[in-house]
Amino acid sequence: MKVPFVDFHSMHSQVQKDLELSCDKVIKSNWFIQGEFCKIFECNYKRYLGIENCIGCGNGLDALVLSLKALSIGQGDEVILPANTFIATALAVTYTGATPVLVEPRKDTFNIDPSKIEAVITPKTKAIIPVHLYGQPADMDPIMKIANRHGLLVIEDTAQAHGAKYHGKTAGTFGNAGAFSFYPGKNLGALGDAGAVVTDNAELADKIRAMGNYGSRKKYVHEFKGQNSRLDEIQAAFLNVKLPHLDTWNEERRRIARRYLSEIANPAIILPSVIDDVEPVWHIFAIRTKDREGLQHYLEEKGIQTGIHYPTPIHLHEAYKDLGYKKGDFPIAEEISVTELSLPMFYGLTDEQIDYVINAINEYNPA
Repeated sequence: MKVPFVDFHSMHSQVQKDLELSCDKVIKSNWFIQGEFCKIFECNYKRYLGIENCIGCGNGLDALVLSLKALSIGQGDEVILPANTFIATALAVTYTGATPVLVEPRKDTFNIDPSKIEAVITPKTKAIIPVHLYGQPADMDPIMKIANRHGLLVIEDTAQAHGAKYHGKTAGTFGNAGAFSFYPGKNLGALGDAGAVVTDNAELADKIRAMGNYGSRKKYVHEFKGQNSRLDEIQAAFLNVKLPHLDTWNEERRRIARRYLSEIANPAIILPSVIDDVEPVWHIFAIRTKDREGLQHYLEEKGIQTGIHYPTPIHLHEAYKDLGYKKGDFPIAEEISVTELSLPMFYGLTDEQIDYVINAINEYNPA
């Protein structure tokens, strides 16, 4: 049997006609940037999340950069983030001129460990970026308490957690701003690059929108040194088609995750933990094993595709050697980077395929 790591067919076959129709409507409108489809999506998405403002932009990285810049974070500032996130989180900080300061994750949830945040706060610290990694919300209550105690801003990296909830509240709506990516592989994915920032602060939302439009609220009047990052009409139209299906698609991911969590019983496999009163959306289902290469090769031979998220922690990338960290500085992040393996997880994964993956893992005997 063949089990792909991800497959969009089942998802897109449900909405293909509507996607085609929406594309046709955009083309016939002859309006491709900052038009009605973007406005409609922004309205729909903020209502879905339960927040006051949504600003479409070019991609998830831009969503982070625009949030940070609009909050006046820049040269000389420090921003705290997890050591095991995708590099885009760190790049966003770098692009503002600020310095990323890394913190270990929790080994059981993969998310930033709130108990380790205060130890790295300095007079230069201006913000925390909690990442809702793999679609599981970070532990926001202690993070927000730390931020409030020290007067820090909070920008949530919600690129992998569309619709995830923490204590009944949607991920991305806790901090000063929440940054989303709609990269095609996300739970809510466009058919190209796309992103958005959400916030309850109307003044901040207005500034972010202007900064993504060359720093301009009015044509040829530029208040800020902005950039070109706008959600185009075709991608907004596609997202409008997909958004009403997101909860159904997420619930299927939860069902698959429940099966993995309850039926994988190989002692060589460490399953992820879920903290109390959260609803992950399982963008990635990440397990850990000491024999990752062996398990991955074994599953590949059985036709089961897997992924690795992420093989190199931030501090060990060549791009970030200037931060001065060295191997051994973040042992938990480093351990995760060499033991994590991502299992097939997508809407349309059949029970037969799920059975096959679970049985294959349970039968695996590391050398």
